[in-house]
Amino acid sequence: MRISNRIKKVFRRKLASALAASIMAFSIGVTSVSAADVVNITLDETIQRAFENNRVIKESIAEREAAYWSLSEARRQTNPQVSWSFSGARVGGLYYRNQNMNRAFSNTGAINMPIYQGGRLKEGRRSARYALSAADLSLENTMQSVRLQSTTYYFNVLQYRNLIEVYEEEVLTLQEHLRNVNAQFRVGTVAKVDVLESQVELANAMQNLVNIQNSYDVAVAELNNYIGLPADTVLRPQDTLAYKRYDLNLGDCTSYALENRADAAVADYAVKRAESAKKAAKAGYRPTVNAGISKELDTENLFGHKTNDQWRAGISASWNIFDGGITDAQVHQADAELIRAQEVAAQTREQIQLEVQSYFLQLHAAERNIATTQASVALAEENYKIAQVRYAAGVGTNLDVMDASRKLTEARSNYFTALYNYNTAKASLDRYMGVPVEIDVVRYITSEGEGKNAAQSREDAALTADAAEVPETAEVAPVVMIDFENPSPLPSETVERETTPPGAFQ
Repeated sequence: MRISNRIKKVFRRKLASALAASIMAFSIGVTSVSAADVVNITLDETIQRAFENNRVIKESIAEREAAYWSLSEARRQTNPQVSWSFSGARVGGLYYRNQNMNRAFSNTGAINMPIYQGGRLKEGRRSARYALSAADLSLENTMQSVRLQSTTYYFNVLQYRNLIEVYEEEVLTLQEHLRNVNAQFRVGTVAKVDVLESQVELANAMQNLVNIQNSYDVAVAELNNYIGLPADTVLRPQDTLAYKRYDLNLGDCTSYALENRADAAVADYAVKRAESAKKAAKAGYRPTVNAGISKELDTENLFGHKTNDQWRAGISASWNIFDGGITDAQVHQADAELIRAQEVAAQTREQIQLEVQSYFLQLHAAERNIATTQASVALAEENYKIAQVRYAAGVGTNLDVMDASRKLTEARSNYFTALYNYNTAKASLDRYMGVPVEIDVVRYITSEGEGKNAAQSREDAALTADAAEVPETAEVAPVVMIDFENPSPLPSETVERETTPPGAFQ
């Protein structure tokens, strides 16, 4: 369905003269494209821009860093704590005069360190480590979602670009038909009603084209917003929607998803954290032991001499023999939270199976529709040619021609829709199978289970050298604003239509 530049020029010229000014005001008037940025972009570049600029990913990175410092805090709970306090005062009265004191100063230094807390600190460290692992995998899960969403937005642009081409082709054919009807009317072989019907059909087709162009503009703006570009940036996608057969088995896809989905691993880490919380709650049944050293240097008398200088070092222990049932309540609460986490993990796996099956079926349904709609396009083209010949010979009606034109447009639209559905279903299936972006989930879990820290686990599971680096938060980027003072062009005015997807109609 290639449209030459000459045909495009003829199309625009005739389109300008075919409708009234009220319709043309919303059509495809030409404005300068120099006012806005024009970006040639591929699918891979789209995804990369989304990874770099999407705010959802930056939120996940910040959550990951917060989890890191939470683990650091938990580990430092067992470190010695050094404190110092000072007080000074002017004193008076009979008691202090008898003690020859008119000033009171106090300096106290102390070092305290927990020796045993009933397992609470140990489980706190373990829980924080699980939380950091979950944050790492949540970041991977977020990146997979961003990859899918940016791919979908990109495919939306390609889909509407294809539909613009379909409706432009319809307008061209209806313009040609109207010209033939006018010629026959002038020689008296057809009635005026045929001319009026053809004009109405052309006007409807042009309105459909305007609506599709508007949908294209909205799709471009959504893609720009998602990948961090100004919404009025003119994009020129360099890819086409094509059909590539995939030999996939539902059972294999489901098994892969259950092993590799990052959100399933995150749910498992939530269970482990709940188990640690239950063990930490049971620490209330056990004694606590602390070690401490303190040094005190106190008041001075009238002559400036120290009156109190002492130090102490030792171990203190305490044990709540009965706390009114508080620990029991905390343990039962933690037990309920554990059951809830286990149910969430089970529900997550059930949802994974449903999602994989759903998109697997969508993929194969779209694949069957591609073959069906491609054959339908060939039949519709033949039907339109026959209708035109019959009308020219006087044995067919004008309504037959317009009906054949509508069916041809519908067949072409259905073909591109099937291509779009197939490609988006494959992208969705990849996402819900857990196809990795940066880190391999299975390798990460294995490394974490071996006791390695988060940085080492990430390095073991990284797919690339860049992915092995621990992500860090950055300053908040400014909000991307549209320059409303600048009369920027509509993105649809720069639609590139020089390539036809493989297998498309001619």
